[in-house]
Amino acid sequence: MPIKNSLLSLKKLKIMYQGLLHTHSLLRWFLLIVLVLAIVSAFKGMFGKKSYSARDNKLRKYTVILTHIQLLIGLVLYFVSPLIKGALADMKTTMASKSMRFFTVEHTVMMITAVVIITMGSAMAKRQTEDVLKHKKIAIWFTIAFIIIFMAIPWPFRADIGRALFPGA
Repeated sequence: MPIKNSLLSLKKLKIMYQGLLHTHSLLRWFLLIVLVLAIVSAFKGMFGKKSYSARDNKLRKYTVILTHIQLLIGLVLYFVSPLIKGALADMKTTMASKSMRFFTVEHTVMMITAVVIITMGSAMAKRQTEDVLKHKKIAIWFTIAFIIIFMAIPWPFRADIGRALFPGA
């Protein structure tokens, strides 16, 4: 009976892992869309010297919320991933392999860095009293984070590390 329960647990873990991986992959698109909207709105507000509207504030908040959700899902995936467990067991081999190094170290470090940058940019924008400065903080910090995120995504055109644009595709 314990072996059957153990196999059932492994099957449930695999299903959970696949579900989280697909969620993480799909949520990326929502995050990228909201992030780009926030950046475009911030640049328009900064250069056009526009007031910081309720819409701008919502875009900032939604960007931060989606970013943190992605981080949490990513961390769960990191700690339950069979790929990462194997990679962490032999870091010398992992660091020699472009794809293993990417998913074990590079993707993780870059995404955490981007989350920190978005969080800092949001906090700094929130503390500003002048609307143009709010827009400027978001424009600068969110753009830096966007560049890092774009580099850290395993796009299909990237040799050795590419993944499908949509889960199951």
